[in-house]
Amino acid sequence: MIPINAPQIGEEEVEAVVKVLKSGILTHGLGAGPMVTKFEKEFANFVRTKHAIAVNSGTGALHSTLVASGIGRGDEIILPSFTFVATAEVIVFIGAKPVFVDIEPETYNISPAKIEKAITRKTKAIMPVDLYGLPADMQPIRDIAAKYGLLVIEDAAQAHGAAYKGKPPGAFADAACWSFYASKNMTTGEGGMITTNNDEIAETIRVIRSHGEKEKYKSTMLGHNYHMPEMSAAIGCVQLEKLPRFVAKRRENAKRLTEKLKKPKKLQLPQEPNGCEHSWYLYTARLKNAKGKEREKIVDDLKRNGIDAFVCYRYPIHLMPYYSDFGKYELPETEKAANEVFSLPVHPGVTAEQIDFIGGTVSHLLK
Repeated sequence: MIPINAPQIGEEEVEAVVKVLKSGILTHGLGAGPMVTKFEKEFANFVRTKHAIAVNSGTGALHSTLVASGIGRGDEIILPSFTFVATAEVIVFIGAKPVFVDIEPETYNISPAKIEKAITRKTKAIMPVDLYGLPADMQPIRDIAAKYGLLVIEDAAQAHGAAYKGKPPGAFADAACWSFYASKNMTTGEGGMITTNNDEIAETIRVIRSHGEKEKYKSTMLGHNYHMPEMSAAIGCVQLEKLPRFVAKRRENAKRLTEKLKKPKKLQLPQEPNGCEHSWYLYTARLKNAKGKEREKIVDDLKRNGIDAFVCYRYPIHLMPYYSDFGKYELPETEKAANEVFSLPVHPGVTAEQIDFIGGTVSHLLK
């Protein structure tokens, strides 16, 4: 089976972990051990930001950023429904209300044109998601936020190595949140990072991630345990060094697969808009006007042929049983995309021959 994604782990990562184990320093009481500190500095340099704060997951990154931004009970945050549930989950955890808006049918990212209509006096922030590794259209989102005095918190969990207008994710946001889950473009196994140029947000997140402590055993606010282990940070330092090569291979594979899939007229292929550099976390095609179980049959047939095709995301958040209680939404582009999209492997472990096999198999199944 050609997996949809696979961590690219080599001897360098193994050696880095062994070195940490031999050092005897596996974590730090305030979450800032030597390897975590090193990883934070290197990641901040990579995305050209002032602060990078490492935590134990992308979800922890989102949650601590919302808390540090002063958002809470009764507030509203605008976000897309076509994303992983964690983006909405953290909003509910802090007592705020998720307000869902529709997506652009070509990019699957939040539609800036829909945002302004959803703003109320309770709105405190916009949370765009860089879905599948393609940055959201951040300039108009930033402009809307400035007009209404809102924060922009970018969910960049899938966008390592991407760029928008020549800048890394987070450049147009008050803060960006990243995930290093095992399937991501780079991994620490589990892990997350917050990047920001805002000194106050950064300092508050550092306190939140360690039980509200600025100094050991003295809590100054309500916090949590969001420490990233030293072993994870050691892996992250190695993976970050390799990330440009990983993304270059993903881009090469995506370009080759696009060439192989140009003939089937029923497919809408993923796009890279002007001014964007896609990092190709997932290569997501679309079976146009799919009827009934037509998309599911294609996915099942691909799996039978040894290709781990995958659907992200078949259930929009606003239609999930728990989240439907937060209001009824008409999001036609979101619901249509959820019925038509499927993703194909383009990670760095996929060879050119396998890309050709994937392209040929998809084309054959669509005849």
